[in-house]
Amino acid sequence: MRTNRTILLISFAALFGSESHCAIADAPKRPNIVIFLADDLGYADIGVNGCKDIPTPNIDTIAKNGVRFTDGYATHCVCSPSRAGLMSGMYQHRFGFEHNSGPERFADPNFGQPREVPTLAEKLKEAGYATGMIGKWHIGFKEGLRPQERGFDYHYGFLSGAHTYLAGRQDNDPIVRNGQPVKTTKYLTDEFADEAIGFVERSKDKPFFLYFAFNAVHSPMDENAYQDRFPELTGKRKIFAGMLTGLDTAIGRVMAKVREMGEEDNTLFIFYSDNGGPTSDNSSLNTPLRGFKGQMFEGGIRVPFAMQWNGHIPAGQTYREMVMGFDCHATALAAAGIESGPGIQPVSEDQERQAGEPSWGQLDGVNLIPYLTGQQTGRPHDQLFWRAGQQHAARVGDWKLVNTRIEPPMIFNLKEDISESKDLAATQPEKLKELQTAFAEWEKITKPAQWTRQDGRTQAYPAKGKAGSRIQDALRNADRNADGKLSREEYPQPGIFNAVDADKDGFATLEEIRAYYQSIRSKASFRKD
Repeated sequence: MRTNRTILLISFAALFGSESHCAIADAPKRPNIVIFLADDLGYADIGVNGCKDIPTPNIDTIAKNGVRFTDGYATHCVCSPSRAGLMSGMYQHRFGFEHNSGPERFADPNFGQPREVPTLAEKLKEAGYATGMIGKWHIGFKEGLRPQERGFDYHYGFLSGAHTYLAGRQDNDPIVRNGQPVKTTKYLTDEFADEAIGFVERSKDKPFFLYFAFNAVHSPMDENAYQDRFPELTGKRKIFAGMLTGLDTAIGRVMAKVREMGEEDNTLFIFYSDNGGPTSDNSSLNTPLRGFKGQMFEGGIRVPFAMQWNGHIPAGQTYREMVMGFDCHATALAAAGIESGPGIQPVSEDQERQAGEPSWGQLDGVNLIPYLTGQQTGRPHDQLFWRAGQQHAARVGDWKLVNTRIEPPMIFNLKEDISESKDLAATQPEKLKELQTAFAEWEKITKPAQWTRQDGRTQAYPAKGKAGSRIQDALRNADRNADGKLSREEYPQPGIFNAVDADKDGFATLEEIRAYYQSIRSKASFRKD
């Protein structure tokens, strides 16, 4: 099979001419590509999707100058697999990327997007793009799997799933510049914006790809200066409002820099979120959708989604067919003039074994531009699928199958019931069977999960029920986002949090909790309220 490098070179040569410098020089200038990826943002947390209490003018501008997708989906209901779907351009289940990692120090050795599955950055870099990534990576820790080793000329950010926003704070997962730890000096979202602008300025002499992967509005809920703009809000929603305002401001700053450079009309901007909002953790809103991050109901996977490319995407559109995060990958390649396969057709495991290996040059994502201009009719996708361990979902047209861990399978007609309030499985048994069959066929082209999430609760400590595990069990119960440590908001006894947080990093670890109770010689364990 031809390598991905060969495929890209052939495609590039066909488009721009491989023998003549003049042919390349005379070709139309390839567009810049900017992908803004929010973290844990709810469907109803942007103005164009109905948010009333937090203005998001810069995100809204992308939709107003281009297109708002009402049925835009992430490829997974949690962060890490969703990001792998974007970077690979396909269902991440094809290569067994089904679960989060947990903190880097506990992650399974197999964790990460495999080297043989090329990233969007690798493809664009080979085609002559300057490539930069700012923010949260979360799809590989080991040597060879980090951003600067996966096609990005420049990376500034962190590798794991969450990070404090406070300047100068140490964290278990350091901020790095191309792999080298650095100290932050500003609120992290502001610092990321500075770095993104710096990359854009340095890349003015060639087309660039900027992947700005925010950790906002993911916890921890660190207080920030932006929240002072919302005196009418309180509690988590006030902090969240500041975090979202910081994110929106950062987007506006990057777009202003592109505009200042005279490149706005030559830049494809894409914005979406890696999964739905975890309402109890950060007060995000998924209205009118049911559910939240980690679930297969719409609130866990349907996300804010917008795209702008002046002169190529008609402005002011509302597009109501379903699209998926991996379509951003395919659309970016098409905009850059890079050929990719039309999508891998479902095949059986036996067929895939006979073929030797999957064709990683092909994609499940679809170039959306022809659908937005009217050149292509029909739907980009007739079916979409999700799986996370024991829970899964399938959308076929307007119908949706949801299989949770603990309940019988449910089906909904989203055209009539966007809130998934009326389970029709009992009255529509044939439709239920149709959706289950579609999911079973899709599953044939997936691999089993190559790892499970690991953290301090699964490694290095006594198992549940054994001596010394009472504190561990209590931590497990209070740890709502399952990152192996407790934020101030999660800690069941906020009044003693400062005393427990010995290193003042904003989190209470199992070791710190044990040390605290040992120091006061108390036999009482903490409990969840």
